[in-house]
Amino acid sequence: MTNRPVHVLVDGYSYFEAPRWHDGRLWVSDFYTRQVLAISLDGTAETVVNVPGQPSGLGWLPDGTLLVVSMRDHRVLRLDGDALVEHADLSAFAGGHSNDLVVDGEGRAYVGHYGFDLDALAPMRATNLVRVDPDGSVTAAAADLMFPNGLVITPEGTLIVAETAAARLTAFDIEADGALSGRRVWAAFGDPPETDDTAAEFARYAMDRSTVAPDGIALDAEGAVWAADALHHRVVRVREGGEVLEEISGGEYGVYACALGGPDGRTLFLCAAPTFAEAQASVDHRARILTCRVDVPRAGRP
Repeated sequence: MTNRPVHVLVDGYSYFEAPRWHDGRLWVSDFYTRQVLAISLDGTAETVVNVPGQPSGLGWLPDGTLLVVSMRDHRVLRLDGDALVEHADLSAFAGGHSNDLVVDGEGRAYVGHYGFDLDALAPMRATNLVRVDPDGSVTAAAADLMFPNGLVITPEGTLIVAETAAARLTAFDIEADGALSGRRVWAAFGDPPETDDTAAEFARYAMDRSTVAPDGIALDAEGAVWAADALHHRVVRVREGGEVLEEISGGEYGVYACALGGPDGRTLFLCAAPTFAEAQASVDHRARILTCRVDVPRAGRP
């Protein structure tokens, strides 16, 4: 465990996900207050937009237009002035809530889904990663992913997705037309699920600290990935192949997503909360953003 000083940037929210450093501020979705926030480094928070369908992944088109995943109604929305309009309907491809998103340099968005009803601990199901083209058309980009979660795109054009329910990071090459090819395991942190029993499988992962259940992820300039470990109150820095290079604790709080940013790209932002469960998180409002300084700056997208 690395002993880096960790500071609280903001607290008193429900449950943060999808942190992004953009235009000098940290942008983040707060699930259960249904708002997208932009937070300055002095802790000043501005509500950018409210998303009744529960916001998650955030990204920007090449012209600077904000895209946000509306989780419960399976849509990607576009902020047009002060109003949200539908950019894409994902419902034909969705299993469970829609989730995180990353936008490439051509304006194509790659979006994941839970695959099953996590809140009800329904049986695990594999699901799709979908591609939304700039015109809003939707294509299944990859299948048979186990809870595709955080996504990054490297400067070389590799898409890396966290498969939370399979304890691994999976990589694809992005072709010129946006298709994904060359699927491979980028890093494996444990055995894949042995059954479809969601509670049992996550309990098995939680009992073994050598297993990482990667949630949100961030890429640095050395090609390493910071991965929030949803089950062990930490974020880990890992290189391709699975070697864990560093670990930072969230203390008593779970760490569910992370981003690199700040003026020099060396501030690591952690989305931390006591729980992801809506019944408790939507009432307690104890979620916070933690920060710490790291050695290697951000790279790639988002």
